[in-house]
Amino acid sequence: MLDLMYQINTHYDQFTPSSRKIADYLLEHCAQAQYLSISGLANECGVAEATIFRFCKQLGFGGYNEFKLALAKSSILNQPNPYAAYGELTPEDNTVEAMCRRLYESNIQALNQTLSLLDEAALIKAGDLLAGAGKILGLGYGGSMATVREAWSRFLTVTSKFFVIEDNHMQIMAASLLEENDVILFVSYSGSTRDAEDVLRPAKARGAKIVLITHYADSPAAGMADVVLLCGGHERPLQTGSIAAKMAMLFVVDMLVNEFCRRDMDTTMRNKDLTANALAIRHL
Repeated sequence: MLDLMYQINTHYDQFTPSSRKIADYLLEHCAQAQYLSISGLANECGVAEATIFRFCKQLGFGGYNEFKLALAKSSILNQPNPYAAYGELTPEDNTVEAMCRRLYESNIQALNQTLSLLDEAALIKAGDLLAGAGKILGLGYGGSMATVREAWSRFLTVTSKFFVIEDNHMQIMAASLLEENDVILFVSYSGSTRDAEDVLRPAKARGAKIVLITHYADSPAAGMADVVLLCGGHERPLQTGSIAAKMAMLFVVDMLVNEFCRRDMDTTMRNKDLTANALAIRHL
């Protein structure tokens, strides 16, 4: 497919006034736009999300995510370090020490960003919802499911009401049977997937509460959540996964688990003793 910026310039005279707003923004902010959700781009351009979607279709893309990949590829054409679009590695990483130091700095930056994004009121509210929940259903997709499983392993040391379902169809079925005092802990860096909407919509209709861990406060999933906890780290469209972003999400999980435990330290210590003693037989 042709370079996206070339396509935009070629079609510019055919665009509607609203589409020209999008085109103007992209031509000026190509590198920054690749990190925006569809809601974020719509806000920056002053148009509706539907206009963004039509714009993508007009340029021959099946949807916004396919468009973002083309945008990411276009943004690196004139960059001195095109490898950066695929991860933290750069040509300057010509030694193991240089590579490790750069990765370390990327991870620390993601943790610092997460701390700066901390909303104490949101964390407290999330802790209240989880503490008062009848059941806590942990959900995520792709790489985010690894974070959900880690949250499960942490919560399982202090409570038996947290459980995880990995099959998509079974997730939707479980969500459709949740009650008003149940909570979904949903992890999604983008917050903009069809899977997220498919499982959160029936849960919301049942009155279940949703705690979302994401990078994008204006994502579709954030619009359905009762509490949004933001993580730092920049995951590039062409990167297909970022350890730094996962560390940021795990940091949020760690804060959430500790906020949950802080409410009843006696029960927390008792349950930790019970689970530790139960596992003792497995250790050599």
